[in-house]
Formats: sequence, C-alpha cells, structure tokens
Amino acid sequence: MNAPAIIILLVLFCAFLGSAGQILFKLASRDFTLNPWSWIKNYQFLIGVFLYATSAILFVWCLKQGNLSILYPLIATSYIWISIFSFFILKEPFPAIKWLGVGLIIIGIILTTR
Repeated sequence: MNAPAIIILLVLFCAFLGSAGQILFKLASRDFTLNPWSWIKNYQFLIGVFLYATSAILFVWCLKQGNLSILYPLIATSYIWISIFSFFILKEPFPAIKWLGVGLIIIGIILTTR
C-alpha cells in the first residue's frame, strides 16, 4: 500500500502544523517556568500544544492510510518550515550554507518517497 495524494498532502500539513507549534513553543519559552499554573496563562504555549497535538493525531490517522516508509520522510519538511519560520518570525540568521542544507533535505525527501 502506497499513499493516496490526499494523505500525502495531509502529512505535509501535519509537518506544517507541528512546525508552527514548535515556533510557538520558542516564543512561549520567554515566559516559561516549571510552574504548571504559568502554562495556563501562556497562550503561545497553549496554542503550540494544541497545534503540535493536532499534528500528531492527524499523522497517526494518516499512517493508517499509507506506508510509513513513504509518509515519514515527508515529516522532514518540518525542518524546512522551521528554517523559514525561524528566519522570518524569529529573525534568526540563515546563511547560505543552511539554505544548501534545506535543498539537500528536499532532495532527500524526493529520493526516499519514490
């Protein structure tokens, strides 16, 4: 069993959602403490948990529909999303060598999903 196109798109969406959750975790970390009550007040943390959990639940459902060896490499697109989000949202530096790495990830995803 391979994976229908809609499942592949959903897995790519999972990677996007999970990455958005991670960016929110980074933003939430500014005010993060180990006190659980502070988590409830940290809306970036709560939204990040929601996005990350939604991504995981949706991905597990997608796994039911297709081969792990096809779908899991698509989750690596999260590295691409994180790179883009980090550059534009967090204003982190992104030298050319990192762009080369993103290109290699894309090549790897293409090769492993064929």
